[in-house]
Amino acid sequence: MIASLNGTLKAKSPTEVLVDVHGVGYAVSIPVSTFEKLGALDTSVFLFTYLHVREETLHLFGFATEEERALFRLLLSVNGIGPKIAQGILSGIPAAELKHFIATGNVGALTSIPGVGKKTAERIMIELRDKIGGPSGTPGLPTDHQGEIRAEALQALTALGYQRASAEKAIRQALSENKRPLSLEELIKLSLRYTTGG
Repeated sequence: MIASLNGTLKAKSPTEVLVDVHGVGYAVSIPVSTFEKLGALDTSVFLFTYLHVREETLHLFGFATEEERALFRLLLSVNGIGPKIAQGILSGIPAAELKHFIATGNVGALTSIPGVGKKTAERIMIELRDKIGGPSGTPGLPTDHQGEIRAEALQALTALGYQRASAEKAIRQALSENKRPLSLEELIKLSLRYTTGG
């Protein structure tokens, strides 16, 4: 079992990195949340990893934090969710927010992620709510209603032509700098200040 990698970052994209560990290159699939934490090429990188084994295929997934890896494993335990969908979910919602949405039963926030329909979102809620624990506060997201506003803002930004990863990052920045609940209009306006193009 490969539990972690510590090496040199040789290539990176929002969904995959190449890590050189003593001359051996590891191709590792990552969520967008991990991509945002990576340094420049040819710098050192440490990733928590999960080796997915299916028949004769070995697929390595990497995460910037232990929390992300733990959530990835929990998502894989849900009936009908494979590693690609789990990776997509972690790319669409930061780990802390995902735990909050599951704990509070916010199906709408999960269905805003491409590839996650209402039935899949409901299965995640039912199967993981007890494992995640009770509701916990997330900065900028004190209520389910705020989570729905966040999901609507993401849809609005992507409809305007912004890349999903860029829109997600902009929304997170807007929320982190404004601890009070924001209206949909306020969140979109603030997020537009942080977007990096379509």
